[in-house]
Amino acid sequence: MSSIDLRQLVRDVPDFPKPGILFRDLTPLMRDPAGWREVVRQLGHVCDRLQPDLIVGIESRGFIVGTALATDRGIGFTPVRKPGKLPGQVHGIDYALEYGTDRLEIHPDGFESRPRVLIVDDLLATGGTAGACAELVNSVGGELIGFAFVVELADLAGRQKLPGAVPVESLLIYS
Repeated sequence: MSSIDLRQLVRDVPDFPKPGILFRDLTPLMRDPAGWREVVRQLGHVCDRLQPDLIVGIESRGFIVGTALATDRGIGFTPVRKPGKLPGQVHGIDYALEYGTDRLEIHPDGFESRPRVLIVDDLLATGGTAGACAELVNSVGGELIGFAFVVELADLAGRQKLPGAVPVESLLIYS
């Protein structure tokens, strides 16, 4: 068990990005070498249990978490990005937001052997983006084996929008 309290390294920012929102800022956690090592260590335990072949990270902070974890575990990393950010052939999915729609894209190469995929992001809020990412991974041939988040905002019920048969691991849960 670690003596590092990760929650103490997450800064609460009231009224950001708009009034009434309490933003959970992971910047201080990422800036603290021991705290960040602890995040990667704990997420590494998730990898030990689920045995992914590939980490898929969601733009943009999922890139930070996902590449650190993939590097630590010695496995590959694939980014999921907003439209027009990836060169070459991409596969995309449109998904609904609270007010409108958005799109995510991924390179389909690297999924030919049906890798076991762990989707990683910094934060699980409403679940819309992570759920769309799961559909995207399945559509290109990945075998979705789980989700891993640093922070989960439980009151927003994002977990309920994710596939029920797939494990969801969050290091810090705020309600």
